[in-house]
Amino acid sequence: MDNEVMRDSGVEWITNIPREWIVKRIGDISLKVGSGITPKGGSTIYLESGIPLLRSQNIHFSGLKIDDVVFISEETHQEMKGSQVKTNDVLLNITGASLGRCYYLSTNCIYKELNVNQHVCIIRPNHQILTNFLYYFLYSDIGQSQIFSSFRGASREGLNFKDIKLFKLGLPTVSEQQVIAEYLDQRCAKLDAIIAIKRQQIQTLDAFQRNVISETVTRGFQACELKETGSDWMPEIPGHWKLVNLKRVSKIQTGFTLGKQYDEQVIERPYLRVANVQDGHLSLSDVTTIEVPEYVASRVELRAGDVLMTEGGDLDKLGRGTVWNAEIPNCLHQNHIFAVRCLQHKLLPGFLAYLTTSRYGRDYFEVTGKRTTNLASTNSTKVGQFPIPLPPLNEQKEICDYLEKKLSVIAKISAGIEAQISTLEAYKKSLIYECVTGKKRVVSSDTAANNRLA
Repeated sequence: MDNEVMRDSGVEWITNIPREWIVKRIGDISLKVGSGITPKGGSTIYLESGIPLLRSQNIHFSGLKIDDVVFISEETHQEMKGSQVKTNDVLLNITGASLGRCYYLSTNCIYKELNVNQHVCIIRPNHQILTNFLYYFLYSDIGQSQIFSSFRGASREGLNFKDIKLFKLGLPTVSEQQVIAEYLDQRCAKLDAIIAIKRQQIQTLDAFQRNVISETVTRGFQACELKETGSDWMPEIPGHWKLVNLKRVSKIQTGFTLGKQYDEQVIERPYLRVANVQDGHLSLSDVTTIEVPEYVASRVELRAGDVLMTEGGDLDKLGRGTVWNAEIPNCLHQNHIFAVRCLQHKLLPGFLAYLTTSRYGRDYFEVTGKRTTNLASTNSTKVGQFPIPLPPLNEQKEICDYLEKKLSVIAKISAGIEAQISTLEAYKKSLIYECVTGKKRVVSSDTAANNRLA
């Protein structure tokens, strides 16, 4: 952009803006900046129907996700007057891992009345700014930078409303905002459609991978005669295989319970939580330490070759497992993780790990898991009763080698698609930034051109 039509905004986050644009604080262009409130009674007041209550998990950059929305009564709705949402309000997550995600309530929302809880901020624009222009500003790098620079990580209320009111943006006329917003709506919709196709390709590959794993660990990778087992879980297996309960070919080690106080001398050790054990891999970027007596540490210390299986969480996460290869020395595990120690002359850890990620393994733990309102859990008894289709040891190794090669090819394809998605998302963010800062000037003809190409 020519320097003659740009000027210094005087704001660190914004740098240069078009000369005719003005710098405004969000507080100056909003009728309301404030969050919902904690409903009296907490989650106990949630209903199966009624007036929707939006929480941070419902607010996404791509829209409002209402498939897991909770409901409150009319009485609670009236008690939460400050948290009632109106059409064209912008909703901004102000706490936790979803900090900064935002969207707005459009006129085509299926719900006529909505509330938000204390983790969501309502920004109600006045006549000076259009809702979707404000949304694109908050989505952009300059909006996100101001959000995260104001975040108070030690507090549950991560963003203070006074700070949000001080966020600054360059503001064109309403008519130019309209042109910019329409242009971004059209361009971003096309990019989102391409990204959605790419994500569907990833899901298809994931489904294909699970099918490959399931077929191989329950039937082998070569055609053979099957025999009946008499088990409802696994009615047939290859004729030369066995079907045994996991407890017959392993030792199941439970972990320690957090919060216990010890009078004895203690030692400090790293330990794994459920968050560290993902489906088929480990997430070790955030590993916590704990102080326990040496005899406790020795009982719950992990060994190379242990298969880690989760005890609780979402239903689809029960029993998910991966092999521990002693990535962290002297590491322990808490009681929400089981360490399954295979008798390796009978069962290979890698074969068991593939079984837990297979469709067969997922079905077993989902059906046998104990369910509560929001969570599910299994126990060492259920883990021990997991029926294992057991090939001879040499065949287990051949199956593991076969799957490793097969899945590495799938992983490379998936990584390529993920890279394409990252490129598209980076371009989208760059486009939004350029438009809401005026570095790319948008005119009506750009919107018209988009319409012709649609």
